[in-house]
Amino acid sequence: MTGPGAGDALFDNDDLAAASHRPEQYADEQRSDPAGTVDPAAVDPALTDPAAVAEAVAPVRSIAAEVGAVLLRTEDLTVRFGGLTALDHVGFEIRRGEILGLIGPNGAGKTTCFNAITGVYRPSAGAVYFDGAVLGKTKRNQITRLGIARTFQNIRLFGEMTALENVVVGTDARHKTSVPGAIFRTARHRREERDAVERGMALLEFVGIAPRAMEKARNLSYGDQRRLEIARALATEPKLLCLDEPAAGFNPSEKSALMDLIRKIRDDGFTVLLIEHDMRLVMGVTDRIVVLEFGRKIADDLPAAIRADPAVIAAYLGVPDDQVAGAEEGRP
Repeated sequence: MTGPGAGDALFDNDDLAAASHRPEQYADEQRSDPAGTVDPAAVDPALTDPAAVAEAVAPVRSIAAEVGAVLLRTEDLTVRFGGLTALDHVGFEIRRGEILGLIGPNGAGKTTCFNAITGVYRPSAGAVYFDGAVLGKTKRNQITRLGIARTFQNIRLFGEMTALENVVVGTDARHKTSVPGAIFRTARHRREERDAVERGMALLEFVGIAPRAMEKARNLSYGDQRRLEIARALATEPKLLCLDEPAAGFNPSEKSALMDLIRKIRDDGFTVLLIEHDMRLVMGVTDRIVVLEFGRKIADDLPAAIRADPAVIAAYLGVPDDQVAGAEEGRP
């Protein structure tokens, strides 16, 4: 797929109509609604069936791992910036089918860990193993193709592109069309383009913003932009979805809806790694939690155990070290 310039459309109404089971109705709605609101059922009646949407969104089974198997493992993961050690010999596992929370105070190294896993930073020492293979010097685009996708603390969308176009860009990670094929619009290119539109609409429905499919990303509400970024990441068909503070700026009702969405994502066959400061959200949605402080792992346990861990309490509340040591000595 060739990339559009700012403000250009990836698909005209004829292309979108080709993906629709009721093309004439859909095209008429686009012309009559300048705000860009879309009736998902006009694109595909199956979008009104949650089970059909979940099946369309589900990751390609050929890249799925066995539920419960170790999907990602860090071993003595260390990242240094000059004389500063941001991550210090951190080791933990993420198992297929779980929601793992990665928490810690500001400056603990959470985002640095994300960046090391997704190829933004190369480890100074140690290694990241994904699906049994060491990532090493794997490039970021190759890591995406291997099955790791992420969102960012600061939303990064193509503001002048529609919500649907943003998601379609994500599907390109799995396309096989060559550059000449895209230029000459071969049968494979047209088929992949059509499938991308259909899956893009299913993903927008899955995250709850399908009616805004034709609206520019910059015009969406903050919460919908967060959901759009998640949909675009899911479009790459990841084995592991990394969410970096997805609830930042959300009110309580939005956080509750986000928790439901994260659970739905896991239930649909994805594995989730979550960085989040909101402890109520983390405790309510994760299966297991890893805690970092000053670049070191200080805990790795179930949410209930993390909540009562003296070292974790000290990291967040500043309890004196001697009190923590005393509490740890008294543990059963």
